Amino acid sequence: MPQTLISENISVNTSEQYDIEAASCKDIFIKKMNDYGNAWRVLRVSSLTDQVFIKAQRIRTIEETGEQRVEDGIVSEFMGIVNYGVIALIQHELGSHSGQNIPVMSPEEVLSHFDKHMSEAKRLMLNKNHDYGEAWRKMRISSFTDLILMKLMRIRQIEDHDGKTIASEGIDSNFYDIINYAIFALIKLREN
Repeated sequence: MPQTLISENISVNTSEQYDIEAASCKDIFIKKMNDYGNAWRVLRVSSLTDQVFIKAQRIRTIEETGEQRVEDGIVSEFMGIVNYGVIALIQHELGSHSGQNIPVMSPEEVLSHFDKHMSEAKRLMLNKNHDYGEAWRKMRISSFTDLILMKLMRIRQIEDHDGKTIASEGIDSNFYDIINYAIFALIKLREN
């Protein structure tokens, strides 16, 4: 089989696997939205950055120690990273609000924003995946954890500079990469 056909088949598989993991994350997002509404609208992007950091740090601790004392496993933490990443992108786009002034968003409106940002994350993944030739498939899950932590450090630096960059991608680009690293980790975890 020619190399291009093999590459195309893997890419189709990647796209399908991506959709499965994204749908699983969205399912959890919907269930939590039903439980909590849009209380997350009060969070500033910096708080969401820290929330994603907590999840990524927990994954790294479990990876390094091989021990977990809380029931939620690594899969649910990576799913949380995806969902908090999307929430951060929504907040980055719309802005946060104080507890007394949270605008009401219908579930349909929230899901429209969720789908928009997941679609953009997938579009970015497909473009980068093409250029990098599925290199992520040869990576360790622990590398995705480290890359997520590195991206979070970058976001924190950008936040500390009031969102301004000189020659680097902005906050949104870093969150899209975080979402994609987490999805790749989920795909690899399910393949194992």
